[in-house]
Amino acid sequence: MPNSSSISEFLLLALADTRQLQLLHFWLLLGIYLAALLGNGLISTAVACDHRLHTPMYFFLLNLALLDLGCISTTLPKAMANAL
Repeated sequence: MPNSSSISEFLLLALADTRQLQLLHFWLLLGIYLAALLGNGLISTAVACDHRLHTPMYFFLLNLALLDLGCISTTLPKAMANAL
């Protein structure tokens, strides 16, 4: 007997139905996004500009900050657009 429970589509529901909650989600996500951009930007700038921080630990910290910038810049703007 073969399994016939395959899913061919899904329904993406809104996070909130009221406009006030949608705006609240948008502003919260925007705040998180800006805080992450500021924090990772400061880490990247500090490690790149200060020559005393050119050690392996800070090299990997710089890589982690850049990776986080890339990840957060792909997911949060899409989530903010979906919130509205």
